[in-house]
Amino acid sequence: MNLSMLQQPYRLYDYHVWANDRLFAHLEQLPKEVFHAEVTSVFPSVSQTCAHMYLFEQLYMLVLAEVPNEEIFPKISGWIEEAQGKTVNEMQELFGSVAERFRDLLRNTPEPDKKMSIEHPKYGKMEARFSDILQHVVNHGTYHRGNVTAMLRQQGYTGVPTDYMFYLLEQQKVQG
Repeated sequence: MNLSMLQQPYRLYDYHVWANDRLFAHLEQLPKEVFHAEVTSVFPSVSQTCAHMYLFEQLYMLVLAEVPNEEIFPKISGWIEEAQGKTVNEMQELFGSVAERFRDLLRNTPEPDKKMSIEHPKYGKMEARFSDILQHVVNHGTYHRGNVTAMLRQQGYTGVPTDYMFYLLEQQKVQG
C-alpha cells in the first residue's frame, strides 16, 4: 500500500503486517524446535500463540466485512485445524494470505470511521467505528507478539523489535 495515501487506521494495519513479518523472519532464524517447544505462558508454545493470532485475524476480518456471526462461527474449527502443526514458514504463508484479503477489505472500505454494529456472543451488541475494530486487531497482535518475545526469552533466545516506532523509522528510510 502507498503509505502517503493511507489513512491512520490503515497505516496501523500496515504496521501490524510489518511487525508480523519481522516476527516470522526472526523465528525462521531460530532452531526449528523453538517454534513448537512447550513453555509456561499464556499459550503452551509459540506455534499455538501464532495459531491463535491467525484465528483472530480470520475472525475479525469477517467481522469487519460485516459477515453475520452465523456464517463466521462454523468456520472457526477449520481455521484452528488449518493452523495446527505448521512450520514457521507455513504459518507465515497463512498470515500472508489473510493480510492480502484484509488489505482488499481495507481498499474497499474507504471510510474508516463508518459506524458498525457487531454482536459478541457472550458480551452482547456493540456500536463501534470500523477503525475502532481495526485498532483492536492491531492491539491484539501487539499483545501476542509480546507473549512470543517472553516465550523466546524463556528458551534462551531474544525477541525482535516490533514497536511502532521501529516501523516508522524503517518507513522514513524507505521513503528517503
